[in-house]
Amino acid sequence: MTSTGTLTGRTVAVIGSGYMCGGIAQVLALAGARVRIADAGAEVTTSNRERLIAEATRFAADGLFPAHAPDTIAERVTAAPSFADAVDGADFVEEAVPEKLDVKHDVLRRVSAAAAPDAVIGSNTSTILIGRIAEAVERPERFLGVHFSNPAPFIPGVEVIAHAGTDEGILPGVEDIVRATGKHPARISDADGFVLNRLQYALFSEASQLVDEGVASAEDVDTIVRTTFGFRLPFFGPFAIADMAGLDVYKFCFESLQGRWPERFATPRALAEHVDAGRLGTKSGGGFLDVPAERVPELVAYRNTAYVRMQQLLDELGPPPIQQEETP
Repeated sequence: MTSTGTLTGRTVAVIGSGYMCGGIAQVLALAGARVRIADAGAEVTTSNRERLIAEATRFAADGLFPAHAPDTIAERVTAAPSFADAVDGADFVEEAVPEKLDVKHDVLRRVSAAAAPDAVIGSNTSTILIGRIAEAVERPERFLGVHFSNPAPFIPGVEVIAHAGTDEGILPGVEDIVRATGKHPARISDADGFVLNRLQYALFSEASQLVDEGVASAEDVDTIVRTTFGFRLPFFGPFAIADMAGLDVYKFCFESLQGRWPERFATPRALAEHVDAGRLGTKSGGGFLDVPAERVPELVAYRNTAYVRMQQLLDELGPPPIQQEETP
């Protein structure tokens, strides 16, 4: 995990101190911020601060955090006695309390009343619409979703979600905070499931149906996902993968699936429009993403190297504890 360290000298508050909140506090502190955490009670907050320092010690011993991480986190993360104390003087607040609307409303009502009027407030929610949560926030124009993924110290993607009333002028600053922790922000509209969970649960739903239909076991579905298209996903998103495969091929496959599931696998409108216009992906010089023809060999070489390196990494790590060793 690397960061740019551009949060040095800034004070931020993390509301909540559980596992998710602690991970967020860790990466903010390692990026240079002074971090105040606060939970429902001072005793809980203090206990959880000790836990996240102990976690950092284990992570550093395993080479997952830099060697200085435990000392740095112990120095920069403090346990505030109350929400009001945590947000006092903070220019950015990240709320990460349990995923229940009434709980978030209660906490954010108190937090937004105590925070400075110009303090930006983010919510780490994975499913609740930001506009619904904003109903309890004073000055909701300074409020947005900032959705880290679990485990927060090690997953690099962060959804940055503005609701209809968010002042868009705060977005670049929030994205800078995210980047300072070594992570990658993506701007997302306020829609059910956002992007991460809408895609994640669509995959899980289809995987579950395959098991229910007796097409494959859960173990074999997992094997196919992680050793085929899942193998590509650390390097390329679905649009880049489609462009490299050929959008005409994708359209043909959708039409084949429609023989059994005409509605479930209806051809996406954007895909049909690209194919009808002759934009077939990298082989035609344009698709969802424009890759100049002269860069295609470079892209192919990168792809092949990436996949070989991924397999080498997996060989080095060995199978995860949920899998049995494969016998020759």
